[in-house]
Amino acid sequence: MLNCIGMKPTVLAEEKLKLNDYWIKTMAQNSKNRFMLCVENRDCKDLERRKIYQVLPDDEASKEGYLRVIDESGEDYLYPESYFILLKLPREAQEALQVAS
Repeated sequence: MLNCIGMKPTVLAEEKLKLNDYWIKTMAQNSKNRFMLCVENRDCKDLERRKIYQVLPDDEASKEGYLRVIDESGEDYLYPESYFILLKLPREAQEALQVAS
């Protein structure tokens, strides 16, 4: 499956997708949760403007100007950073928004 910018997940991401539930839970426990507000969804069927999304750590994607976002499909894909703004939420709100495993 391709995301809105036509990029297939990396081989590493493919492995993560196979273990998606476990990986999301592990990443959420071991790293700071980040939530972003979608402000643009040009040509993206799996993003909704004005909706909050969980962003997973991905240093390589970040270097290229992308974020690894758990989108409406429930999978994580790369999207341009410019499509989102960072939200600073209290811990209780982050826990409520976190993708259920």
